[in-house]
Amino acid sequence: MSRLPYVPGFARPAGPDGKAGRARGGAKAAGKALRERVPRAAHARWEAAAGRPGAVETVESSNAGRLPELVPIRVGRMAASPFAFLRGTAGLMGHDLADTAVTGIGAQLCGDAHAANFGLYGDARGELIIDLNDFDETLYGPWEWDVKRLAASLVLAGREAGAAEDVCRAAARDAVGAYRRTMRLLARMPAADAWNAIADEELVSHADAHQLLGTLERVAEKARRNTSARFAARSTEKDGEGGRRFVDAPPVLRRVPDAEAAAVALALGEYRETLPAELLPLLARYEVQDVAFRVVGTGSVGLRSYVVLLLDHRGEALVLQVKEARPSVLLPYADKAGFSAFPASDAGHDGRRVVLGQKRMQVVSDVLLGWATVDGRPYQVRQFRNRKGSVDAAALGPDEIDDYGRMTGALLARAHAHSADPSLIAGYCGKSEELEESVAAFAAGYADRMERDHAELVAAIRSGRLAAELGV
Repeated sequence: MSRLPYVPGFARPAGPDGKAGRARGGAKAAGKALRERVPRAAHARWEAAAGRPGAVETVESSNAGRLPELVPIRVGRMAASPFAFLRGTAGLMGHDLADTAVTGIGAQLCGDAHAANFGLYGDARGELIIDLNDFDETLYGPWEWDVKRLAASLVLAGREAGAAEDVCRAAARDAVGAYRRTMRLLARMPAADAWNAIADEELVSHADAHQLLGTLERVAEKARRNTSARFAARSTEKDGEGGRRFVDAPPVLRRVPDAEAAAVALALGEYRETLPAELLPLLARYEVQDVAFRVVGTGSVGLRSYVVLLLDHRGEALVLQVKEARPSVLLPYADKAGFSAFPASDAGHDGRRVVLGQKRMQVVSDVLLGWATVDGRPYQVRQFRNRKGSVDAAALGPDEIDDYGRMTGALLARAHAHSADPSLIAGYCGKSEELEESVAAFAAGYADRMERDHAELVAAIRSGRLAAELGV
């Protein structure tokens, strides 16, 4: 027996009989025991519940509170394809997932872990990292929800790319298989090593994604050029007083009235207080120059999103994005599934929820992540164009889509392992391929439903019920 008392917040020591406690092996057995209550085959099943909202009703309700003049852009982007429709309807899928099997194991979720929400970004030294990169819907919930959303999105992306159905289903199956194998690997590693895995240079080999190398190299080359300075050079002009200002480029970028710009600029004072103290001297070397409104994303179109131009003593630009944060659309469904939506420390400010959720899931995060409040609304703040790049999953060839599935599945497992015990999930997933076969079956069936929902949306646009601005 240990001679030291149990310290709250740490793993419990072995019991007096000398047997290992939960932290030393009991978690794997506990995960395995969950198969009795929730068989892995149960994850294949989903049927639309009675009273499920239709596609048009879903889009109309999700447009509430958005800027009306931008709603047609959002609808137009969602109408582009079934994959695009899925990207804009995380809430609808949350409604559907609430009726699927869950083990009760919780993790910090991305909340919107579709295939387009993984990508490259720069760390503090400019090195490229690949990871999940969108956390607007992050919250604590069932780990299975992220896995199923990723799998369904891969089927839809593959179909959009023209891949055969067996290829699309294989991509979903391989993503779940990589998730399962990565979780088993992390469970066998020392805790600190697992926390910092997976090194980027090892990721392709670990996920057996060698066919994807050429695409990743092209994306990385483009990402290295995708900087604040490059964006500022294209989107600003001299203001005649020694500074620079944004140039209107409607409908995506537009200048804002002075009072609105001032409110955003003043909110950066609160934002500074959310950053580590050692970064404050860095921000003190920049002068706030201008603020503009910029439309971004698919699901986020219509929310308030600003870019703030800052210049240092040499006139070099740093651009921050100040993006409105709303409650996660999964919140009511996480409650229904028996999960606390978020830790108490996140409550009260959705910008804080997004930022802390992101930091809980990524190995390396933007050092300038923070939050602020503008006119009573919560916002997240981050670097804009921080060497970001993404793989267009819907443009991948048949020999690449399954590689991409394996890579994203591995990344998702690593992200979940920061908040969930990898031994617990690995114990449930096991050594067989039963879980991936079940989730792949779910993904194919759910993709079929998304195609029908998308067709309903397109019909509503053609009938004039919904206004849509296409190609923006």
